[in-house]
Amino acid sequence: MASSNSGSNRTLIPEAKAGLSRLKTEVASEIGLGNYESVDKGNLSSRQNGSVGGFMVKHMIESYEQGLK
Repeated sequence: MASSNSGSNRTLIPEAKAGLSRLKTEVASEIGLGNYESVDKGNLSSRQNGSVGGFMVKHMIESYEQGLK
């Protein structure tokens, strides 16, 4: 049976949307993509867009691990 991937890009906790948006902007700025919110994401490479998501996950994991200590 084929699995469906629809809806995988939605925020599961709506209250977290603003925080995730701030994190995305912060991470994009850290990797040299200033004004990320106003940039047409279609004009960025997959590598650039993927880097933002990857670094967001890295930051979230680091934050979680710090909370465990």
